[in-house]
Amino acid sequence: MKYSEDAVVFSCASETLIGVIALPERPSGVGVMIVVGGPQYRAGSHRQFVLLSRFLAERGVVCMRFDYRGMGDSTGGTRDFRDVDGDIAAAVDKLFALAPTLDGVVLWGLCDGASASCFYVPNDSRVVGAVLVNPWVRTEAGEAQTYLKHYYRQRLTDPRFWKKLVGGRVSLRASVASLLAMAGRARSGAPRANSASAAPPDLPNRMSASLEKAKIPFAIVLSGNDYVAKEFELETRKRPAWRTLLGDRRRAEVVTFASADHTFSSEEKREAVAVATWNWLVRRNFCRGSTETAG
Repeated sequence: MKYSEDAVVFSCASETLIGVIALPERPSGVGVMIVVGGPQYRAGSHRQFVLLSRFLAERGVVCMRFDYRGMGDSTGGTRDFRDVDGDIAAAVDKLFALAPTLDGVVLWGLCDGASASCFYVPNDSRVVGAVLVNPWVRTEAGEAQTYLKHYYRQRLTDPRFWKKLVGGRVSLRASVASLLAMAGRARSGAPRANSASAAPPDLPNRMSASLEKAKIPFAIVLSGNDYVAKEFELETRKRPAWRTLLGDRRRAEVVTFASADHTFSSEEKREAVAVATWNWLVRRNFCRGSTETAG
């Protein structure tokens, strides 16, 4: 399907934000808003957001991507993913102004863009779904546990590490100190499911609470070769709220690309994620069309 691709300019708290909208001739009822993970701008790593936007527009899906305040070509001070609700709201307003036939929008976010999407979804009834790609659920303990389980286990079974150690190219004292420090961090912040502590919810719990409140369907896309994705898997397996969310097949779908890295740096993997996004939109009846096969 033919589509136009144009720059858009809009305001957020007296600052000027810059985006790009891909607008098909006959748009579907639901559009997609790409929420950029930081520190990135609207093109994305390896131009992934450009290519995803055009891929969806060719299939009739309005797609918009933009720079937060202080990033890319947008004005204002820099901010992180916990402080971009206003930016997303302004972008969604602009999307509906430019595509007034839309009935709803799906947020598509990578890394902490996925986390920002989780925070935003319960606050805007126009959001009807979310695609969360390698969601950022970082806690100090979770990071340490992930590295202990994946990095150190792989390192200790790698003959090249032992060869370097025997050859004096790796410090045994430094390696042991690093391992013990990581183990300490892993133990110190482990969540206590039955704790009566009044401590505020950490990042993974805030995200699950927001998704639960929003009641929208969502897809989780994970890379097999990515510590962020592995930490997400580790954290969500031990948290009851996440287990409930991901176990609800009426709302949740998980797609894993075993050999993909965090930013889907190969053309093959970028296309696979675009196809997975399209297929999820079709299965959820957000778009007209048929599911496709990558490659």
